[in-house]
Amino acid sequence: YWEKQSLLQYDYIIIGSGIVGLSTAISLKEEAPGARVLVLEREILPTGASTKNAGFACIGSLTEILADLQTMPEEVVMQLVALRYEGLRLLRHRLGDDNIGYQENGSYELISTHEEWALHHLDEVNRKMSDVFGQPAYSIATDQLDAFGFNRSHIKAVIRNRLEGELHTGRMMRRLIDLAIAKGIEIKTGCTVKAVEDLHTAVNVIVPHHLLKEEIVFSARKLVICTNAFTQQLLPGEDVTPGRGQVLITHPIAGLPFKGIFHFEEGYYYFRELNGCVLFGGGRQLDFSGETSTEFHYNDRIQHELETLLRTRILPGRSFTIADRWTGIMAFGKTKQPIVRAYTKNITLAVRMGGMGVAIGSKIGEQVAALALEM
Repeated sequence: YWEKQSLLQYDYIIIGSGIVGLSTAISLKEEAPGARVLVLEREILPTGASTKNAGFACIGSLTEILADLQTMPEEVVMQLVALRYEGLRLLRHRLGDDNIGYQENGSYELISTHEEWALHHLDEVNRKMSDVFGQPAYSIATDQLDAFGFNRSHIKAVIRNRLEGELHTGRMMRRLIDLAIAKGIEIKTGCTVKAVEDLHTAVNVIVPHHLLKEEIVFSARKLVICTNAFTQQLLPGEDVTPGRGQVLITHPIAGLPFKGIFHFEEGYYYFRELNGCVLFGGGRQLDFSGETSTEFHYNDRIQHELETLLRTRILPGRSFTIADRWTGIMAFGKTKQPIVRAYTKNITLAVRMGGMGVAIGSKIGEQVAALALEM
């Protein structure tokens, strides 16, 4: 009786406590300080990629941008790049660089022989994006290749991006949680949402209570769904396809000759120096169908390829051992554009981050919060 009277009614409920979910809740409280806001998370910690990414604060490598320009209208590509750029600025402003371990040790794309054609389009891409950045983003940095110690037989050129950086994923999420709590946002973990019902005057959010073997019904004026890769489990018709990412990290390597973040093969591979270790992830393109999964399993083929590339291209002639491995689940669709829209009269969606949740999550949260406030 008391629970139904006082503990289950809210102005806004958000499903999902990742970057987008917490950013949405914070944006709602910034615009409506008196609102009661609840975030529901099905596990103890966010489950998808928010706590499992590589900590890249990136807007897109040159070859990735060029590939996008071949498959999407130029205006759409520029909008996506601008969204990443603006999202990172909002993230840094809201949380503070020191609090999230943000650094700019350099961002580089490694160019192989079959990608050298991209160098001829560097100035063209800089011109296209000048309205977004107000400055050139990409420049040739091949003169640093020898100092990095990479295998020159595989890597022919280096492109620097002056607008990208790196951060500490754990500290970023810790700061988001602390900020949400400080603003009076409630976060309940272990709450797997079974169903949602838009009653037109309110929304019911149904969560099983396993001990009592009954259902708890939360209610709110508005509901925002921020479940990214797991959206189809709640809303089966949405164009959201999971994409698993494989990651590993080495033990510390003495005399590691590089710092910063690095991409190659259109961003499908990515690595960085982290406290003297190498964090390396990617390879999803080797097994797209196998990695279209919400299961947190290792893909032996991809994990083996990551180790091989470390040995042959990134750390040639150096010994290393693997300290840890993990996987994260991202979300993709028919286009690279995130889904931010009304689902019903009182339910909105903010899902399908396309592997760019760190960059765009804060801005997407701001956008969907504005949409919920207007509805």
